[in-house]
Amino acid sequence: MSNILGKQERVLFYTSPYLRARQTLDGILEGLGDYNDHNYAVYEEPRMREQDFGNFQGGPEKMQRIWKERAHYGHFFYRIPYGESAADVYDRCAGFNETLFRQFQNDKFADVLVLVTHGIWARVFLMKWFRWSVEEFEGLRNIPHCQFIQMVKGENQRYTLKTPLLRWCEGDDDRVEEIRKAVQFRSGDLGKEALDYIVAAEREACAGRSEGPIAYDDGDDH
Repeated sequence: MSNILGKQERVLFYTSPYLRARQTLDGILEGLGDYNDHNYAVYEEPRMREQDFGNFQGGPEKMQRIWKERAHYGHFFYRIPYGESAADVYDRCAGFNETLFRQFQNDKFADVLVLVTHGIWARVFLMKWFRWSVEEFEGLRNIPHCQFIQMVKGENQRYTLKTPLLRWCEGDDDRVEEIRKAVQFRSGDLGKEALDYIVAAEREACAGRSEGPIAYDDGDDH
């Protein structure tokens, strides 16, 4: 990030309150050693927390059922038992965006805004900002850990997403491995048979997801 930021730029950090996000922010700030308290400010924002995946303490059969239902019902609308759907996250993002828009009107607003958050929340944020459809959202793969997503404001005051996002239709082997890691991360110790079953359900559902063009310009003044 130090290669992107200018030494004289004012930077505002918003971070999710979850521990892994705050640890990531600590690493970023450590890497920006030349900055001091006059160059940046940090705020914790509860609305930036990751999608709540509920109580994932059920047995393998229950976990298989939940992941298969999610794959076929859709990642956006399916609500995890005792947790959230991505649609719930969308509502949080909408409120947070309104806060940002009000702050943008302040002449003293920072030169650079950095959001330290999580994969699904980041995708939902981009979906809201660039007005992507549900199908377009579900056609995109999750954002890898610690990846920077860069949006740049042009002379027309509109934002462009400079970081290309991968789709489910790209890189089949990588997609399978990504699904396995996501399931293991959120579901604990599932056996190979259970993982294979879930991956097969995800691949079947992904086959019908949108592969059309994605808008990388916001198309409106903010």
